[in-house]
Amino acid sequence: MRRLLIGAVTVTAVLLAGCSTRSDDTTGSGAAHNASPTASGSGSSSADFGTLKDVCGPGTAESSTAKSSTAESAPSQGVTADRIQVGVMSDVGFTKNSEFVDAAKVFTSWCNDAGGINGRKLVPVTRDTKLTEVRQRVLEACKADFALVGGGSALDSLGVQDRLKCLLPNFPGQSSQIGAIGSDLQVMASQPVAGYFQYAGYYTWLLKDKYPDSAKKVGIIAGDSPVTKVMAAQFKEAVAGLGGTVSYSDLYPAAGVSDWTPYAQSIKNKGVRGLVFLGDFASLAKLEQALTAIGYTPDWIDANSNAYGPAFLQLAGTALAKQHNYAELFATAPLESAATNPATQQVIDLYKKYAPDKQVTYPALRAFSAWLLFATAARDCATLTRTCVYGNAAKNTDWTAGGLQAPFDLTSKQPTKCYSVVEATAKGWQAADFQPDQGAYRCDAPVYKYQADYGKPATLASVGKSMADLK
Repeated sequence: MRRLLIGAVTVTAVLLAGCSTRSDDTTGSGAAHNASPTASGSGSSSADFGTLKDVCGPGTAESSTAKSSTAESAPSQGVTADRIQVGVMSDVGFTKNSEFVDAAKVFTSWCNDAGGINGRKLVPVTRDTKLTEVRQRVLEACKADFALVGGGSALDSLGVQDRLKCLLPNFPGQSSQIGAIGSDLQVMASQPVAGYFQYAGYYTWLLKDKYPDSAKKVGIIAGDSPVTKVMAAQFKEAVAGLGGTVSYSDLYPAAGVSDWTPYAQSIKNKGVRGLVFLGDFASLAKLEQALTAIGYTPDWIDANSNAYGPAFLQLAGTALAKQHNYAELFATAPLESAATNPATQQVIDLYKKYAPDKQVTYPALRAFSAWLLFATAARDCATLTRTCVYGNAAKNTDWTAGGLQAPFDLTSKQPTKCYSVVEATAKGWQAADFQPDQGAYRCDAPVYKYQADYGKPATLASVGKSMADLK
């Protein structure tokens, strides 16, 4: 996800990853023992979410042990007769942003009130990566958690080898770095997909449908960091592959820019008609103010999902009346669609009940999809093991998270053809006029596979493991 990747522009000023605060329970699970059948959930009725039925509910929890012909082995790590402990990755110690832990609190509170997963309480434990301590938190999770669910960290590839060594499944809200995207034992509830440009539909609409005159005059500005330099190269390749031309590119210092006027003047002098901005939305807001001050308005600016929220609108201010900002949400229904999308409205209502002082954000919607994927996969396991949960989740061919997103085939190795585009206006964010053909989505995206080698996702084989080792 670009929202997390851009977070690595600098460790001092620019990180915008979806993050979380520590949960009350930061201990490991209890000593391993054979779980006996029990109805441990306190709820009295099952819980539906959108079109998903009985996501959570009371019941008789089956043993989590893998049985053999001679004896029962130890129960799955993180699982007891009455609880399932999962880790939630977050950069909260750096960003002070609690998006992922808020989503974990809201989802698990709702699920547990309904009875949990077949009677087992979900216990989320925040693993605070503090941006650079990803490996340390993964190693801690390896010792205590059943799985990682609904989180994300900007430098997630730092811990992927250790996660695979300890056979820890991951159901992230967001994945950011090339080594982690598409890695083994990781199931994403939606895009990105390793090796492919995730915005082919969105950019086809920008370059061919909405603003065809901009196609040969695309500019890219990126934060000066190794991560965003790679991203800039990927976007330059993809724009060309989709029929456009990058005629201007530049980097800005990761520590920030005191005066964006020189950048704005360069954009004007180069006649840039479409601008790709790979950085933090605070800097983008300042750039747009500078562009407005010199009287220049590109046809479009890809503000990306970093900017999707009220903070960017406040910072950009009057520039929004002149500049045309868009963002693509990985085929997630925008928050503005809640009046016509029951699943989105349900998330908003659950936040009002369980976290009334917290804001529902785009990463929160992504995290909710991940939690729903994990919960339904675990619910359908007669014996709760990592093998069963991972297998159940990975076999979904039309996952919609109950209506939070367009259908996504988790068995496919290609991006979805659906996309959703929002526009920032002086009146707020709203759906763009991108001609959706399936509800809130347009589903005609071409497939663009990168030609250059930007790296590969980590595999079990790379750490001497295989799926046969997963229990």
